[in-house]
Amino acid sequence: MRARSKLGAIGFIAQQDLRQLLRERETIVWVFLMPIVFFYFIGTITGGMAEPAGARTEYLALDAPGERGPVVDQLQRRLEEQDFTVHLPDDEGLFEGQRRAIDYRRRLLLPADLPTRIAELEPSMLRFEREDGGIANDLDQFRVTRAVYGLLADLVALGSQGIDVQHPRFAEELAKLNAMPRTIQLDIQPAGKRQIIPSGFDQAIPGILVMFVLMQGLTGTAVLLVVERRQGLLRRLAATPITRGEIVAGKWCARMAMGLVQVAVGLIYGTLFFSMDWGPDFAMLLAVLIAWAGLCASAGLLVGSIGRTEGQVIGLGVMSTMLLAALGGCWWPIEVTPEWMQSLARFLPSGWAMDAMHQLVNFQNGAAAALLPFLWISAAAVVLAALGVKRFRYV
Repeated sequence: MRARSKLGAIGFIAQQDLRQLLRERETIVWVFLMPIVFFYFIGTITGGMAEPAGARTEYLALDAPGERGPVVDQLQRRLEEQDFTVHLPDDEGLFEGQRRAIDYRRRLLLPADLPTRIAELEPSMLRFEREDGGIANDLDQFRVTRAVYGLLADLVALGSQGIDVQHPRFAEELAKLNAMPRTIQLDIQPAGKRQIIPSGFDQAIPGILVMFVLMQGLTGTAVLLVVERRQGLLRRLAATPITRGEIVAGKWCARMAMGLVQVAVGLIYGTLFFSMDWGPDFAMLLAVLIAWAGLCASAGLLVGSIGRTEGQVIGLGVMSTMLLAALGGCWWPIEVTPEWMQSLARFLPSGWAMDAMHQLVNFQNGAAAALLPFLWISAAAVVLAALGVKRFRYV
């Protein structure tokens, strides 16, 4: 009977606290509205595109003045084999004014008299343009070059048979040549697991989710404890038959529940609105996020017990969240930071959480790869909870 009444007291306190948290306007905004805003904004900025993760289309505007003809058709086909979605000048809404591509970051410009220049064996310049540079630009140039030189090789092969671009059977013979099996086949197999540094939504959604759970724990839930102490509500609880341990347990459970609500919102938004692929080990991912919510609940209990005023708690919570998010890899992939920053992240709770998220979601290295970060997070949650219990006070 005593155990049942103890659980009832803990549940009652947790229910009342959770209800109070969900009534706050700030909670509604930061738990249900701001995550999707940050997902989109940070994911778009860091990825350089607005397409959802897992559904990104690599558009290429093919600026081919004059009649299309078989040469341009074949070039378009080969570019599409390189995973480009090719749009031509006569595609509706693509070009305006001086043949300027709209909303396309890649453009391949062909000379107006390309078929004639090919027939007369004159040099022709094809110009590839891309809004930004870096490794992605180098990869795009390689893919475009591969398509162009593949077409050039077929033109040389047909030319050796006396068939040029002006031959009446040129298109037919080019199609036959394309249909022929290649005598040399290249078999490519990975030598090991492919470790691609996440970017865009693949980085932003897990990172912002981890940050928002932490922010909610260190600010919203912690402030409530200070308000209850200032208003004398905790003193009234001290006068009831509910023990100190039951009160603290109820407070922790409410903060844990709030963290789980934030986790659920992040997972749902990421899946429904951004087509986020959470990897094959979703059960382990949930375990990590539950442990993370527990750590943030413990941290919120500790901060709420230490802080004297709402301003102190909000200042400490926001500053701690920003520092841990930046240094732990929530805002950008920790793999692109200096070596000292990567080393520091190994000692930070946010770094453990992001390491686990990358192992499970981005690198998909299996549940075992996230086991150590999960254990570190769980241990830290227990330690912070113990400190929160020790520092908890009614006045």
